[in-house]
Order: sequence, then C-alpha cells, then structure tokens
Amino acid sequence: MSIKYVILGYLSWQPMTGYDVKKIIAESEILPWSANNNQVYRALVQLHDDAWVSKEIEQQDGAPNRHVYTITDDGVRALEEWVQTEPEAPISKKAFLHQLLWADSLDTEKIDSLLESYLNAVGEKVFFLRVQADRKPNMPERSMREKYLWEMIHKNWIFQYETELDWIRRMREELKELEAAQRWSKS
Repeated sequence: MSIKYVILGYLSWQPMTGYDVKKIIAESEILPWSANNNQVYRALVQLHDDAWVSKEIEQQDGAPNRHVYTITDDGVRALEEWVQTEPEAPISKKAFLHQLLWADSLDTEKIDSLLESYLNAVGEKVFFLRVQADRKPNMPERSMREKYLWEMIHKNWIFQYETELDWIRRMREELKELEAAQRWSKS
C-alpha cells in the first residue's frame, strides 16, 4: 500500500496542508507509517506532479506560507481505481515472536517476565485504539456507510490486539502448568 493513496483519501474528505496530513498519519493507531516529513511531502510532490492534487499557496503574516492541497478530478479517479484493486494479504511481522523462538534459554520466571512486558505493551496499544475509536479524530462521516466502515476498521484492529492479549494470557498459564508438571515428574 502506498502512502500517496491514503493522502488522497484524506484530501477527498477536505483540503489540507502537508502539516495537517502529517499530523493525522502520525496520530493514527491504524496506519503503518511514521509520517515523517520526507514521506508525506515527497508523496504530496508526486501527487501534485501527477495532477492528482492542486496546490494553493496562502500568504500568512509573520509565518511561512501555507500550501493547501485539494484533490483533483484525476485524483478522485485514481483513488477510486486504487480502492477497487485486489486487496493485499495482511502482513503481520511481530519481532516479539522471534525473541520468543529462542526464549527456552531463559528460566520460567524470565520468560514470564518477557510475556508480561509484551502483555503490557499490547494492552497499551488496545487502550489507545479504543480511545481513538471513541474520539473519532480525523474520521470523515460523509455518510452513514462511511462512518460504519471507519468504525469497523477500528474494531478490526482492536479485535486483533485483544486476540493477542488472550494468546499471551493463555501462554503464561500453560507455561506455568508445564513448569509444575515438570517439577512434579522430577519428584
């Protein structure tokens, strides 16, 4: 997925500056980009070069000029074409699982501590996703269907992380049971 289509999507909602776009992406719990200046401004330049957005420069007294971007008809068509492309399979790269692959070298308490740290990190992510879903920042609601789609996307992310929390809790319990069974069999 290209960041330029996400930017087009937001510009289809309303005209924005590069700063506005960067802020939305940076604050989003569901977008995969860090929204550094290079990503956003490079994409905006490309979108402008492709004539998918227009740019209006607003003069400001005592501050840098504002560059306000608006999606063009060509941009709307490009966004619609992209939305209809074959969906990509979800990519889930969890560095933690690679740590866990080699955790057998640790004692049970250290593994449990590692799992607890991961549990806390995932729990924090769920909390922020729920807060964002409740606040609905930067969520266009031009129609009931659009509102529903955005809400369901947030629920999808929350569900994934809640499933991860359940998996961690179950693993911690099963490791404790395994440890107890090993101790019992040694006695």
